[in-house]
Amino acid sequence: MTLLSLPPQHFAVLLLAGFAAGGVNAIAGGGTILSFPALLFTGSDPIRANATSTLALIVGMIGSVYGYRNHFAAVGEWLRKLIPVSLLGGLLGALLLTHTSSAAFERCVPFLLLFATVLFMAQGAIAARLPGGRDRASTATAGPVFAAIALQFFTSIYGGYFGAGIGILMLATLSLSGMRDINHMSAVKTALGGLINVVAALYFIACGLIDWERMAVLALGAIPGYYLGSLFTQRISATTVRRVICALGLAIAAYFFVKKF
Repeated sequence: MTLLSLPPQHFAVLLLAGFAAGGVNAIAGGGTILSFPALLFTGSDPIRANATSTLALIVGMIGSVYGYRNHFAAVGEWLRKLIPVSLLGGLLGALLLTHTSSAAFERCVPFLLLFATVLFMAQGAIAARLPGGRDRASTATAGPVFAAIALQFFTSIYGGYFGAGIGILMLATLSLSGMRDINHMSAVKTALGGLINVVAALYFIACGLIDWERMAVLALGAIPGYYLGSLFTQRISATTVRRVICALGLAIAAYFFVKKF
């Protein structure tokens, strides 16, 4: 099957959805709510659409990783501590998707997203009550690290299962753990989100759930979307970025509330 077998309108929908999803994911996460419906619109069934979207946005994440390349050195300690639990949680989430009914868990998604967004909106007040007042990007202490690992584990399970809004959850977790620099937080979120999706996607590939044609078109749009989105977050003020993230989180939560209820 070649890309030319897709109707032109489906090709355009997937390309634009990939670009938009990549940009949204680079800023705060939640791009799945654009790529997943686009796949359904072009004829994929829900399970294959979820798996295909996961893999496509991994390919596109190359652009975002490159965009944050100057920030990874500062968050190396956090990455070393959170990568193992992210990989384990991502695999468990993928197993849940393919072996259990999604109905009950999906009904919780709007509440999880709303909670994470509100938590991120309140992170300034929460941070004021934490010990110290500086960005602990490279000086993670035992208490915050333990809490971050526990929260990241459950976030990773959700990420492997469906993943829409996983960036919001990770940004909230990192803010509670003491990180203040929005670019450091976004770099960690991008790296960990990519690894979670890699584990889930490898499992989906093994299960034969990938629609390779549609995946290729989504990824083609997602690569520049991720890169431009990562640059966008670094060229405006941190306050503006936080407002964009909060707005996206509320919009994503509202989408799921309307869809499920």
